[in-house]
Amino acid sequence: MATDDAVRTSQEDVGFAAAQFGETAAQPFTEAVDYAKGELTAAFRLRQQLDDAFPVDDETRRQMLDEILSRCTQADRRLDAESESFDRLRAMEANAPQVLEQAEAKATALPGRIAGAEAALAPLSAAYAGSAVEPVAGHPAEARDRLEFARSSLDQARAAIGTDHGRAAVFVRAAEGALGQATTLADSVTRRAEELRAADAGLRAALTGTDADLAEARGLLGAPAPPGASAPGHGDLRGRIARAEAVVADVRAELAGGRYDPIAGLRRVEEADAGLDEALAGAREQEVGERRARELLDQALLAARSEVAAAHDVITTHRGAIGSQARTRLAEAERRLQQAGAAAPADAFAALAHARDADRLAREAQRLARQDVGGFVGVSNGGRRGGPGMGGMGGAVLGGIILGELFGNGRGARGGIGSLGGRRGLGSGGFGGAGPGSFGGGRTRGRMGGGGRF
Repeated sequence: MATDDAVRTSQEDVGFAAAQFGETAAQPFTEAVDYAKGELTAAFRLRQQLDDAFPVDDETRRQMLDEILSRCTQADRRLDAESESFDRLRAMEANAPQVLEQAEAKATALPGRIAGAEAALAPLSAAYAGSAVEPVAGHPAEARDRLEFARSSLDQARAAIGTDHGRAAVFVRAAEGALGQATTLADSVTRRAEELRAADAGLRAALTGTDADLAEARGLLGAPAPPGASAPGHGDLRGRIARAEAVVADVRAELAGGRYDPIAGLRRVEEADAGLDEALAGAREQEVGERRARELLDQALLAARSEVAAAHDVITTHRGAIGSQARTRLAEAERRLQQAGAAAPADAFAALAHARDADRLAREAQRLARQDVGGFVGVSNGGRRGGPGMGGMGGAVLGGIILGELFGNGRGARGGIGSLGGRRGLGSGGFGGAGPGSFGGGRTRGRMGGGGRF
């Protein structure tokens, strides 16, 4: 988890540097992040294999755990090796006034973006089922919480300008992280609205396609197989027809009933239609079968991309609470989605299998992430559920903007922070003994301490 956080924070910092100095100047750090991401992806893939109970012998398991540790170590070392050069590039102490102005401009523009997200959320909640909106339902409120923390940090930075540029730089970096997360949270609502509209249109087209496949399948029940073709057994075909008919009827009833989940509906129709396609494959001409496979692939990719994006957003903006299982599922989902894209031009059937796996893993990542966040909020509030609060400070820790050492006791059993009672320096607006995470690996990521020095 620490390496994953280091990579995510470093990627954010490289984005800030590229915006400030250009892509060419940021290229060495982009390459370092890409290398670290590659090592981390390989480590997560091994972790997924262990979670899937493969392999079973202890020696191989030990070797895989050793490789996971080695890859995480290599990722950390590569980022650590570039941290000093990165600090020289940004020179935030020297450039604090200019960077502060840029951050303040972003903070000024952000309320309108959040208001747009809130305006988009209301009609979504009215039109679609709760399950369709759930991934982003709380994001506008969380975006405002991150913005509150950013404004507080910017006020502290402004107060320090002229007397302690190092301290100002620490607060500006924290504000940058909060503003970035607030933007992600607000934009996720707009993206979800677009995904739901696309899924809605795709669902209606999918129902039409399934109707055609059902008609074709029913025709096969009483027709002899074409020469050289292998017709499916009638019992198996009848079962697939019955399942597809039931799904189509249920989904159409949901559409007629008002609020529904088009992404979930599209997934159900695609899976039922795929069962029909499998039964019809032997009786169809190859060209027809491939065309239908590509149509099903388009539907599966729409759902998979939506779920992977939702999982990525929730883990990135709540990484202070997220445990290893959710991160592992997301990494594997992203890998499977890439495989689907790579396989699609030559093999729609293989791509379809990868897309379904990506969809399933991303939904599992979201479930595990929500569980982790729930545990974090419960522990952080003495067992009481509630929002981050604390003038945005709780959200900053939840988002991994402020390192967890701030609260002394480390993560709780379910990924939460052990205690909020020991927060130091919050009354004066400081970060206590910790500061914002910055570009680097495990050794250097926390170098921006609360005292204002790198």
